[in-house]
Amino acid sequence: MPMRIGTPMPSLEGATEWLSSSAEEVLKDTEGRTVLIHFWSLSCGMCKDNLPRVAEWREKYASAGLRLIAIHMPRYPADTDVDAVREAVTLYDIRDPAAIDNEHKLRDAFQNEKGYVPAYYLFDEQHKLKSFAAGEYGTKVMEPALERLLGAPTAAQAGKNEVSTESGSDRVQSARRSGLSKL
Repeated sequence: MPMRIGTPMPSLEGATEWLSSSAEEVLKDTEGRTVLIHFWSLSCGMCKDNLPRVAEWREKYASAGLRLIAIHMPRYPADTDVDAVREAVTLYDIRDPAAIDNEHKLRDAFQNEKGYVPAYYLFDEQHKLKSFAAGEYGTKVMEPALERLLGAPTAAQAGKNEVSTESGSDRVQSARRSGLSKL
């Protein structure tokens, strides 16, 4: 049975190997923070296609406290090659703590019985599940969940140019008041 909303975040113990971190370090870093855990696999083209979007979330919501954890879950025997996973982590610029789950212990802990990848689990600051999404539309489901939980970051927080929240008619009125005739 899949995890239910409100379920506590499962233990991260049992990974075959951690790249650039350990379960203990990850738990310490994520304490009191919102956490997005994403399962992916070498043999999953959709996973690789979605990794840039996950990286965008890391940058966009870092100032709001979001922490990401990547979990590589093999689907086929060839996916269990730890060196190949290391290469993919470098190739796809996965900067988050990354666990390799060759024995599917983390998959089982997260009740991902069908082995869905990509799969996204969003936990709040108390590490209670707030949203789950998987498959082709996983990123489309997760984006509004992140916005609801973390809020849309301000331009200063995101390090981007300021984005107007005015409606189109408000921008026209503001432009007219400032003497601009065209937008």
